[in-house]
Amino acid sequence: MVETVTGYVDHIIYQNKENGYAVVALISDGDELVCVGNFRAVETGETLKVSGSYVEHPLYGSQLKVESCQVVEPDDAAGMERYLGSGAIKGIGEAMAARIVKKFGSETFRIIEEEPERLVEIKGISQRKAQEIAAQMMEKKDMRKAFIFLQKYGISNTLAVKIYHQYGMDLYGIMKENPYRLAEDIDGVGFKIADEIAGKIGIHTDSDFRIRSGILYVLLLAAADGHIYLPDFSLLARAAELLELPPHVIEPQIANLAMDRKLVIKLKEEKRIYASAYYYAELGCARMLHDLNITMEDEALLAEEKKVKALLQDLEKEQGLALDELQQKAVLQSVKSGLMILSGGPGTGKTTTINTIIRYFEREGMDILLAAPTGRAAKRMTEATGYEARTIHRLLEVNGAVEEDKRGQFERNEENPLEADVIIIDEMSMVDIFLFKALLSAISVGTRLIMVGDVDQLPSVGPGQVLQDLINSNAFPVVMLKKIFRQAGESDIVVNAHKINRGENIELDNRSRDFFFLERADVNVIYKHMIQLIREKLPPYVGAVPYDIQVLTPMRKGNLGVEVLNGILQRYLNPPSPEKKEYASGERLFRVGDKVMQVKNNYQLTWEIVSKYGIAIDKGMGVFNGDVGIIKEINEAAGSLTVEYDEHRRVDYPFAGLEEIELAYAVTIHKSQGSEYPAIILPLLSGPKMLFNRNLLYTAVTRARKCVTILGSRRTIKEMIQNERENKRYTSLCDRIKEICEMEA
Repeated sequence: MVETVTGYVDHIIYQNKENGYAVVALISDGDELVCVGNFRAVETGETLKVSGSYVEHPLYGSQLKVESCQVVEPDDAAGMERYLGSGAIKGIGEAMAARIVKKFGSETFRIIEEEPERLVEIKGISQRKAQEIAAQMMEKKDMRKAFIFLQKYGISNTLAVKIYHQYGMDLYGIMKENPYRLAEDIDGVGFKIADEIAGKIGIHTDSDFRIRSGILYVLLLAAADGHIYLPDFSLLARAAELLELPPHVIEPQIANLAMDRKLVIKLKEEKRIYASAYYYAELGCARMLHDLNITMEDEALLAEEKKVKALLQDLEKEQGLALDELQQKAVLQSVKSGLMILSGGPGTGKTTTINTIIRYFEREGMDILLAAPTGRAAKRMTEATGYEARTIHRLLEVNGAVEEDKRGQFERNEENPLEADVIIIDEMSMVDIFLFKALLSAISVGTRLIMVGDVDQLPSVGPGQVLQDLINSNAFPVVMLKKIFRQAGESDIVVNAHKINRGENIELDNRSRDFFFLERADVNVIYKHMIQLIREKLPPYVGAVPYDIQVLTPMRKGNLGVEVLNGILQRYLNPPSPEKKEYASGERLFRVGDKVMQVKNNYQLTWEIVSKYGIAIDKGMGVFNGDVGIIKEINEAAGSLTVEYDEHRRVDYPFAGLEEIELAYAVTIHKSQGSEYPAIILPLLSGPKMLFNRNLLYTAVTRARKCVTILGSRRTIKEMIQNERENKRYTSLCDRIKEICEMEA
């Protein structure tokens, strides 16, 4: 039942000024009431009208969970005195507030705002102080008016704070003329929110502002699917559907946006439309790649070839290594080229090759840096090479600031490049165009860049397909390892991964030690087996704990999609308990002990590594898409939830920021890229053909180190292996590279 209460703020128990969440003690009719929720920049002494429902907190008792909050002017002298004496106005204490109100009574606020010179009648107030008090009152009045104005259009307190801080008193003109600016200027406001506000304000559906914003939003949605550009016919069709307008009305605004340099139009086989940042990201990468692609002169190369051969002989004696012809070619290529790409499937000896390359450059006294896109991939690289590998973000020293395009900045860049002779990047299939551009910007000409990855895996979650485009350009040395080594061949995971990649059917007879198939047609039976496998069967079999067993699924929706599976797995793997605090965020429930994943890059989130005595021993910024951790604490008084990620990094999330994490007992195969798990469980019954393809199945299988268990349909597996269709990505890094090479030829 919704209750409405009016009272004044006696004191603020907790306040997060960034997102507006607060715990407030409100005095109403002489009684104290604790209110929790999203307030605007609320201050002690203010009079509020709040609406919400009463909830019973197990520790703090009865509270009003606030759904809406409105600031109202105090209408009596006592209320005015409370407000002025609360500290809200700098320079006025309780005694001074009492003197002012005693002099002016219920006219106090009007006098301060309209006749501030009369304040000098109060002992202790000079003319200058009177002006300062009036200025503060006016500023706060402006803020209050702005919030009341924005509330009329259904704008939340949290968003109102952002709008006021962004525009100040200009917000009135912006809101009435072009509310679509919010989508460009304010983080967290997309086209849909801006369009909803514009509709309430009365902006016409065929407004130029609306059409332009819609076009940019369509390109943003396309980027979320991995596209760098859209052909004009596709852009017009998508924009027409979004805006509910005919294409001929939309088309002129594409040219106008290009004139404003917000779009780039390129003619190829078809007309390609780019958001400017995406076009110039590809162009910048192509230019930097060309500059780094230096080849050793023939005379120097002969001497280096002798060194490489001598090293290989030494290593063969020391470690019993025997590199095949392609591996030896890769080592030599890494020595003679400024750029090199090493690719190959599981078990083809990429790690052995990288280790040999590292040993060579180490003997030459060179400084070597290793990195990978995710924490898990970096950890695997460290274990495989014996050298410290970092995430690319940490290598580039992310600083948490935000650029105009809302991506993070890095301390390492063209002005402060990485200090290394050789840089080796693993899992390149995961690197999107913007991370690649940041990486290249931090590499000096003359530094060797070696990029390693499996080109047959799914492309990056972010826009682009960097590794594929680099290989397709034929502009750089590429060594593709193909031979499956004997020790890898003992694993049916590796054998089956290569069969899947070649389009060959795999054996599902359960004679394997590490590749199992349970044919089940009933989703409820699949749920039951999944829980048994995670809780009982797989942990002792692979020498792991249930937390390390990962369910992978192609989909988000449906009975075997991420959303449904996470709810079921949470119920059985981390059941409710009086000892475990919970917090409901919309329809999602988070519980202490839950396995969760960060689902977007956030360069401004701070993390700490805390000693057992509670002292911070390291801290930094940045938590990234795909990072997995465990909820360690839920603090309702502070309105926050604490997650511990790899390397014991702890992050506090305000309740208003929980859209950045989700349960991770089950994750999509796409989100699992770069990770390796002791065992995976893969439920496969049926799904859309564009999604259920060979590429997806191959990526899922190659995530497992010791065991793969597939639950579902034999027919579906066979159809996925035969289905070569992949979601086409509109990318053009390959074209930009060829253009640069032709210009420089």
